[in-house]
Amino acid sequence: MSPTAQKEKRTFLFKAPSARSVLLAGDFTRWLAHPIPLRKHSDGVWSITTTLAPGTYHYRFFVDGEWRDDPECKLRVQNSFGTQNDVIQVGVAVEKDAQADLAHPV
Repeated sequence: MSPTAQKEKRTFLFKAPSARSVLLAGDFTRWLAHPIPLRKHSDGVWSITTTLAPGTYHYRFFVDGEWRDDPECKLRVQNSFGTQNDVIQVGVAVEKDAQADLAHPV
């Protein structure tokens, strides 16, 4: 990774019209130590845009107290709890089609 690599903005979306709370948690938030709350829009889609340094990150959504997968993310890895984490790659060379599936650049 280049020392001049820039942070990039990424938008995370989760559709949950009846949810009361949606949090973004991952290794970049120290999971539930510092989760990022999403904002609910009138169409029932929750969203947040955050800035991430180049790298590969694992994350999930925490919806009303339950872990949920990002339905838009196609890259997942097994975690130590017997479920899977979603993976986002920022500033990392990946195939063009895979990159479009990993996140929603702003």
